[in-house]
Amino acid sequence: MSDDYSCFDIDLVDDIATVTLCRGDELNTMTTAFWDELPALVRELDATGKARAMVLASTGRHFSAGMDLAVFAGDGGGGTAEKGRTRANLRANVLHLQETFSCLEKARMPVLAAIQGGCIGGAVDMVTACDMRYATEDAFFCIQEINIGMTADVGTLQRLPKLIPDGVCRELAYTGRRMPAGEAKSVGLVNEVFPDHESLLAGVHAVAAEIASKSPLAIWGTKEMVRYARDHSTSDALDHIATWQAGMFHPTDMVESFTAKAEGRDPEFEDLRPFRGGIADGV
Repeated sequence: MSDDYSCFDIDLVDDIATVTLCRGDELNTMTTAFWDELPALVRELDATGKARAMVLASTGRHFSAGMDLAVFAGDGGGGTAEKGRTRANLRANVLHLQETFSCLEKARMPVLAAIQGGCIGGAVDMVTACDMRYATEDAFFCIQEINIGMTADVGTLQRLPKLIPDGVCRELAYTGRRMPAGEAKSVGLVNEVFPDHESLLAGVHAVAAEIASKSPLAIWGTKEMVRYARDHSTSDALDHIATWQAGMFHPTDMVESFTAKAEGRDPEFEDLRPFRGGIADGV
């Protein structure tokens, strides 16, 4: 893994990649570098085939205070620039920001978010793109964009309604109020609430270890099917899994599972094949 990241620390141990926002003193705001680094490191981890689960963690008082104000700097459509081309560039920039978080749900390994303190604005966009969310008792979630006069545009309004009841989502989006961790668990936004940061990280890594013990090919297929079913009809999703199984299903991992159980040991599964330059190795 590259060490050239200013916003993240990365640790890959026992098939689990821990990606930690490391600018705690600055509340882990999302600087310009953040939006380039996160998709780069996720794709780099995914390409190795070595990470079977990823824990997205943080440092400091807050998980993340969201978008850094410097990202908003620029012309913004003013001046003498031709309006159509200027606004087209703005659209392209928003799509770039969206892809920064979409890469989390496109990755082959599940991504588990470990959230302490505030999860604000863009941070909500980020964690809703993760597979699961866990929080400390002091954590809270806030769709901050409405409080500063804008519509959230990087994924919250598209993903959150599929995670929590529609009316609750609308209330959060319209009012910009803070949802505490207990309420977030009660509506299904987070899987579990822990008393402090230390127990949060331990608990999330325990879940990640359980995931990493499974067949990575089966986990990848499961993640892909859940994501596809979210965005398509039941009929389309059933057709998709049939096509997937026609190409991906082979009995090797099932045989290993049954053999390991009969022999009283943990199964050992082959890693996913790595990608090099966008081309899968071994094809």
